Amino acid sequence: MVFGLIHILYRLRFRGRSHIPRHGAALVVCNHVSFVDALVIGGGCPRPVRFMMDKPIYESKYLNWLFRMVGAIPVESDRRDPGNVRRALDEVSRALRRGDVVMLFPEGRLTTSGEINTFRRGLDLILTRDPVPVIPAAMSGLWGSWTSHRHGRALSRWPRRFRAQVALYFGEPVAPELATRQLLESKVRELKAEADQWTGNQ
Repeated sequence: MVFGLIHILYRLRFRGRSHIPRHGAALVVCNHVSFVDALVIGGGCPRPVRFMMDKPIYESKYLNWLFRMVGAIPVESDRRDPGNVRRALDEVSRALRRGDVVMLFPEGRLTTSGEINTFRRGLDLILTRDPVPVIPAAMSGLWGSWTSHRHGRALSRWPRRFRAQVALYFGEPVAPELATRQLLESKVRELKAEADQWTGNQ
């Protein structure tokens, strides 16, 4: 269903889907451009994916039903919801120990500039608990859409652009003992630059 929906909404280009292991646990890390990033990744990944995502995005009145359907894992800061981060990490750990693929936006929030923000330490916490292969990924083409922050707050206006070119590129898996935040951020930036060439960095 998700795959069909995103193909209706966008002209999609996927690369490197074979880098997702056919079996066993893995963590996918990607840049965060818009509210529909998780749906594009879910549609482009050859295996079902659990998503760790910002709770306000998860609770979007337009998309919450989809996020619940695909098993997204909402996370909120402990300042706003004490204990929520621990509960979210526990759910991620359970998913990985079942052999699932879990997707994370290490920036922790949508970009407000179109560029990649510094990766946060949540990635380190996950890999410390569950050292699994990490697949870097990058998305291009959704910056400027009504679900991004380019022209003000996302979802605050009606969509004006349909069938945009959207690229999602997966890189080669990185062994958990090598998967530092700095290395993974660098790989995601490299993949985004390649994806931008196809979309024109829209």
